[in-house]
Amino acid sequence: MVELTARQLVAYDGSDPSKPIYVAIKGKIYDVTAGRNFYGVGGDYHLFAGKDASRALAKMSKDESDVVPDLDGLTEKEIGVLEDWERKFQAKYPVVGNVA
Repeated sequence: MVELTARQLVAYDGSDPSKPIYVAIKGKIYDVTAGRNFYGVGGDYHLFAGKDASRALAKMSKDESDVVPDLDGLTEKEIGVLEDWERKFQAKYPVVGNVA
């Protein structure tokens, strides 16, 4: 398991083809390289790559300002949506570490 700071996580945004692509949810880092078409450069969800996308996933938002780990002020419904995303990621992608 790796431990990366938010600054280090950015290096895994898919722009370097020799590195895996990571997306974090609630501080857990998932290796989403298998979903390169979605998370790699030019993919629909590339803005989540190399970041903790918790808030954006909870709000179903592709607004850059929402691609942060901050969960403050989310509604119960949004928290539920985030938990659904978390289950999908757990089923599909390996957890490789945590955000420090």
